[in-house]
Amino acid sequence: MSLTGFTALELGKKIKAREVSVKETAAAFLAAIRKRDQTTNSFITVDEEQVLKCAELVQTQIDSGSLCGPLAGAPMAVKDNICTKGIKTTCGSKMLDQFIPTYTAEAVRNLECAGAVLLGKTNMDEFAMGSTTETSYYGAARNPWNERHVTGGSSGGSCAAVAAEECPFSLGSDTGGSIRQPSSFCGVTGIKPTYGTVSRYGLIAYGSSLDQIGPIAKNVSDCAAVLEVISSWDQKDSTSIQRRDLDFTSALLDDVAGMKIGIPRDYFDDGLDAEVRAAVLEAADILKERGAQVEWFDLGLVKYAVPAYYVIACAEASSNLARFDGVKYGYRTGEYEGLHHMYKKSRSEGFGLEVKRRIMLGSFVLSSGYYDAYYLKALKTRTLLKQEFDKAFSRYDVILGPTAPSTAPALGSSLEDPMKMYLGDIYTVSVNLVGLPGISVPCGVDPKGLPIGLQLIGDCFQEKKIIRAAYAFEQSGTYRRSPLACGAIE
Repeated sequence: MSLTGFTALELGKKIKAREVSVKETAAAFLAAIRKRDQTTNSFITVDEEQVLKCAELVQTQIDSGSLCGPLAGAPMAVKDNICTKGIKTTCGSKMLDQFIPTYTAEAVRNLECAGAVLLGKTNMDEFAMGSTTETSYYGAARNPWNERHVTGGSSGGSCAAVAAEECPFSLGSDTGGSIRQPSSFCGVTGIKPTYGTVSRYGLIAYGSSLDQIGPIAKNVSDCAAVLEVISSWDQKDSTSIQRRDLDFTSALLDDVAGMKIGIPRDYFDDGLDAEVRAAVLEAADILKERGAQVEWFDLGLVKYAVPAYYVIACAEASSNLARFDGVKYGYRTGEYEGLHHMYKKSRSEGFGLEVKRRIMLGSFVLSSGYYDAYYLKALKTRTLLKQEFDKAFSRYDVILGPTAPSTAPALGSSLEDPMKMYLGDIYTVSVNLVGLPGISVPCGVDPKGLPIGLQLIGDCFQEKKIIRAAYAFEQSGTYRRSPLACGAIE
């Protein structure tokens, strides 16, 4: 088997056993990127010379014994809204096309300290605003299972890169499902941790009360191992939380006996594709057969989650993106008359249509006369949603449901109808509004051969429960496929 077919943990073991060097491993993935990225368009920036230099340095540290962790030597990719010192970080936007940060995000720094080798920065929806990775200034990412279909978003490049074996694992960011939904569409595993578990320092903000960095990988074991490394308290992030229960790999137990799993009836109403419904319910039956107690229940206010999310997210985005004005950094228009004209023209030319739409919506709901009618109501809805989830978790260890209502749509079909794209986030946005952890794992394919994702949601700080349930399902062996093994991509 090619080196690119191994998981990050498997590569770490091979490197430690001196079966392969760090440089050979990195070179194999760089070759895969050169070959397959012509199809997937997963990466925005790759500096091969720098990657190989880093690999040699990591090898020296492994040989000296100063690096001995399970991910030492494993290559990684990072979503392009997560800052990396000396490497272009664009947010998939013309606005930051030439932006090179002077510092590295805390999550990336933790991985580099553990010996991971950065391959490059991955494609994404512009400023993480989108669900298909089609709003990127650098062109749409394409699904490795079928290049005529989207990857999902906004972490579509990260998920496609893992699925196409261009990297063994990647970092994404999740504001309303941006790790879990593209993981579902691309047939990989992705975790959105409890808000505050992973430092947001170095993550270019979309919605500050919603954003969270998380891992994307081929399986649950790799995701747990990466999450263990990137999770830490960080004094540079005021929302960072001090936790002592960060040994997530200890939850990799093939045992769900006695675990209580709730299935919301609200997640299985009209709008859910029949093949997705069947695959998710089959996964629930598998967990039940393995000893879990599975029950249906009513989860109230779910229908209000999407409008509440978009009001809050757009309001926060309108504030966060005000800093991109063409003055200190970022795109500045070539010709202008006066300061205010420069602001307007730079932002008009630098931002894409979807970003402009969300800035305008956010500015509207925060404006005088509409604040109480929209933004304040959305905050109240958020509180009521938290209470509904608290009731559910007083009865259940884990909530089970679909990650997305359908498999990956065809390229171009979603942008024609933004409202349909927004409603596609119905199963994921509540997790961000309430700050919960969630994981998406592959659980089947539709008649077109496109992957289906199973979502498991836990209470705050209960990542171990969802990891345990996801790992047990994965160990059942009912679904293990890759686009390369199926011949979808060479």
